[in-house]
Amino acid sequence: MASMDVISRNLMLDSLKEYAKRRIPYDLIRELDEKNEFPAQILKEMYDRDTLGVHLLMIPEEYGGVSGGTYDIYRVCEQLARIDLGIATGVFATFLGTDPLNVGGTEEQKEKWLKRIASENLLVAYAATEPDAGSDLVNLRTRAEHVVKNGKIAGYRITGNKQWISNGGVADMHTVLAMAPGGPSWFIVEKGMEGFSPNKHEDKHGIRLSNTAGLSLDNVYVPAENLIGMEEGKGLLQAQAVFGYTRVMVAAFGLGAGEEALEQAIRYSQQRIQGGGPLSDKQGYTHKLLVPNYVRMEGARSYIEFTSLRLDSGEHGLQTEGAIAKYGASEWGNKAADDAIQALGGYGYTKDFPVEKIKRDIKITCIYEGTSEVLEMTIYRGRWQEHLKSRGRYYMDQADRLDELHAKVPGAGAHAAALGLRALGAIMEECRVQKLTRHQHVTFKLGKMIAAAETAAIFSTAAAAEKYTETVRFDREGWQAMARVFAREAALSTCVEGLALVLGAADQAGNLADAVNLEAVQAEQKGMIADMDLVAAKLKQTFKAK
Repeated sequence: MASMDVISRNLMLDSLKEYAKRRIPYDLIRELDEKNEFPAQILKEMYDRDTLGVHLLMIPEEYGGVSGGTYDIYRVCEQLARIDLGIATGVFATFLGTDPLNVGGTEEQKEKWLKRIASENLLVAYAATEPDAGSDLVNLRTRAEHVVKNGKIAGYRITGNKQWISNGGVADMHTVLAMAPGGPSWFIVEKGMEGFSPNKHEDKHGIRLSNTAGLSLDNVYVPAENLIGMEEGKGLLQAQAVFGYTRVMVAAFGLGAGEEALEQAIRYSQQRIQGGGPLSDKQGYTHKLLVPNYVRMEGARSYIEFTSLRLDSGEHGLQTEGAIAKYGASEWGNKAADDAIQALGGYGYTKDFPVEKIKRDIKITCIYEGTSEVLEMTIYRGRWQEHLKSRGRYYMDQADRLDELHAKVPGAGAHAAALGLRALGAIMEECRVQKLTRHQHVTFKLGKMIAAAETAAIFSTAAAAEKYTETVRFDREGWQAMARVFAREAALSTCVEGLALVLGAADQAGNLADAVNLEAVQAEQKGMIADMDLVAAKLKQTFKAK
């Protein structure tokens, strides 16, 4: 996949930050949040090429865009989430709405529609979800029937309803998934077409600066050339083809919003005096509310970057990796925002402080583009197949490589990550032998453990690298301490939760405690508090009170 050069990407990020400072102050965000109002003018300005042209990231250069890669889009999505997750969702909806065209459109369709989106700054919506089927795209009720003239298909009549559509009430064009005679298919439906109308703008808990609405399609006629790809039945394949990187985008939202909330709490902690000193100097505060959360967010960042770079290198699919990236960043980001409120005490619970709004906003990242429960199942299914195909060697082989890395770079947490992967492999094998995956609860729990253990492995690998990426804001000493904290926590939770899971579902667990090497995992916890002390100091040093 094409991508921007570093200078162009950083210029876009800097321009986005400056635009937000000038045009989207917190007082305006708070006012729009209270009114549940979509800032259409701001989105149009952000799409303007001379202002930001943020929507051009998803459009290839030959159609008027800038050919952004997954890594570029992750960086921009993270920054958008730091500004406001509702506005970020509006931009994401346009990114998502162009996906069917990018993946499955004919050359003529791309020439027409992508060029229009780029030059006319069109707001786009992705209309797949339905009131009854939810995200179950197989059981579509929206129908597209042939309109035949002179023995040829001249167009389609689309009838049905869509629900929870971001930009649904404001978009200039929609990519709509409907069941055609040949199977699920994407169609382009423009605003103002007869029989097409948005429903009410939803009164949401969070992301209130985004527009979310249902859509009604009553016998809407679209010409045959509006069938994306000009072939019926390709809709699900086109949707699934982009899950890897669309979920990376939402992962970036969880990362950006979660770290923004934590950084506000870190700065606050240096100014708030309790018991004769600042909260930032008190272990009971930092080691509960700040350090574990920031460590998890940096782990999520490492996995997002790992997946982004693989996608940009041309790897296809990566649905499991995309699910892990989104699951970790959204779940840990949600926890981080919750703890940021706690870190600010009563102030955090008021609307005068942005962490309250961030917490309301970030929850959506655990819901849209695949709920956390759907992702747990997706992660489990993907890695269960790998476990079976490899006859239980999938994680054992990865653990061997981590131990080789640990021998070269002993301070990056690779040994703890290896212990976690071996424990995970042993637990999965016990589940196979005792047929425990017949319990849905077991499969969901395995998905959660897989996400943490794999993230630990990737974080440790990144922390051991000779050169860090441009996003790492800590020195080697600090980032490796974070990787060690993450890896220890992941290994211990894998052992404890895995043992509890098997004991709760199986008739007997045998010598599973030995198989997961619990004693070695416990011994690896040595030095945890000292590392957390170091991380707390690095956070204070990096995010100074303003």
